[in-house]
Amino acid sequence: MGEIIQAPLFISQRLYLASLAFLGVLMVTVNRVNMSVAILCMVRTDTTNSSLDTRIQNSTSSCRGDVISASFSQISYRPEFDWDKQARSQILSMYFYGYICTQMLGGWLASRYGGIKVWGVSMLICGVSAVLTPLCARNHIYLVYAARVVIGMSTGVTFPSIQAILGHWAPEYEKSKLSVLIYTGLPFGSIVTFSISGVLCKYGFDNGWGSIFYLSGLFTLIWAVAWFTLTAETPAQLRWISDRERNFIETSIGKSGAIQLGSIPWLSILKSSPFWAIVVAHFHSAYVFYTLVILLPTFLKESLNFDISQNGLLSSVPFLSEFVTSLFVGYLADTFRIKGWMSTTMVRKTFQVFAFVAPAISMACVGQVACEYRHLAVVLICITSACTSFSKAGFMVNSLDLAPRYAGILFGIHNTFATVAGMITPVIAGVLTPNRTSEEWGNVFYVCSAASVLGAILYWLLGDGELQEWAVPSTSTFKNDILTGHTNAAFKTSEPQLNTLEMNMRDKSDIKSLSF
Repeated sequence: MGEIIQAPLFISQRLYLASLAFLGVLMVTVNRVNMSVAILCMVRTDTTNSSLDTRIQNSTSSCRGDVISASFSQISYRPEFDWDKQARSQILSMYFYGYICTQMLGGWLASRYGGIKVWGVSMLICGVSAVLTPLCARNHIYLVYAARVVIGMSTGVTFPSIQAILGHWAPEYEKSKLSVLIYTGLPFGSIVTFSISGVLCKYGFDNGWGSIFYLSGLFTLIWAVAWFTLTAETPAQLRWISDRERNFIETSIGKSGAIQLGSIPWLSILKSSPFWAIVVAHFHSAYVFYTLVILLPTFLKESLNFDISQNGLLSSVPFLSEFVTSLFVGYLADTFRIKGWMSTTMVRKTFQVFAFVAPAISMACVGQVACEYRHLAVVLICITSACTSFSKAGFMVNSLDLAPRYAGILFGIHNTFATVAGMITPVIAGVLTPNRTSEEWGNVFYVCSAASVLGAILYWLLGDGELQEWAVPSTSTFKNDILTGHTNAAFKTSEPQLNTLEMNMRDKSDIKSLSF
């Protein structure tokens, strides 16, 4: 087999694509989290001060010095709605009801029609819905429910689409780097939302909270236009990519990412232990993630008695630690593989188990921290968030290892289970914290710790990092599909390129026990 000519990642079209996808994931996170902050400015809560005062009086003396002191009479915005606690909870939940509906559908659509198109169209819908949210809120609460469901449904296709896109764009030894770059949009989006939304709530236009949705929607629409303008489904379809980079990507990926999606081996997928390892890992990882995203501000207020003016900033700090750690996780994982220090399977298992075990220890410690040592609790939560970033080189990229051809569908399935974790997280926390005491909040973190340990054990036993036999079409099918035009319309391959792809697949050390 001829040697594959390398194309540097730096200043490459695949890096530009991943960077734009990073901004897209950031906007998805902003549209998911912004309601959690905005609703505090939208709703009149007359009983808040009295309930807080009661907790202040019952708190330990070491925590009384700087508990919540801000008065609602000091804020410049005017809350407009009288939604009760149940209504507010329903508004926050509606996003997930919509989000879970399009996971598997998004994977199928992305694999069938292309992740670029599917994600781009969905973000246009998301942007319009975000801009209309203030208008919906001022007309009827049911319209707010509808807007949040639509935003959830539209953003639900995001990660299955990304998997499908990477199946066409990520060379073998750049999967981790490109994936981690894209997924760092998750913590960075949380940082942006928590840090800026509070400022907009107080100083923004349209009574403050309205500006949160207008700006979220506007930047989402701008991103969608740039996405359609600057990207393409495959390297072959991008007009300004160099021949060197296009050939490098196509020959490195091989045939499993070249064929248009035909029949889906559902039975083989459902019987695959490595696939179920990803499902288990994603579910348990999501449980910890949503505990931090949804419940962290409440924990800081109820258990640690932090001043309300500090809450937004402190809520963003753990995600900042995750973002910083994520910057080198992908590079580290791919370096281990390139140097031959670890197999792909061992890299995935090692990184993912670390992403479970280290947070399990730190979260168990958080459960032991008393209010007077609350700054230590914040440090431990930052450690938890930083260590979870190692999952970006673990289960989050594992679908591309097992079946790049079906990566979008696989991610859609296991992200559905992960969304269920997000839906039950606040319910379980509510059951465990009826009196909102520090001891009860400790139980919330003990549950997270136990879930992490269980996830680590199961992923280590069942996980794999090798291309699965059911994910590779036969050589005869591959040649026939390409030469007769039954591939993705954007994937144009000449006879010499076809022979190079076939030889590359024959030579891949990742594929075991296959006879072509």
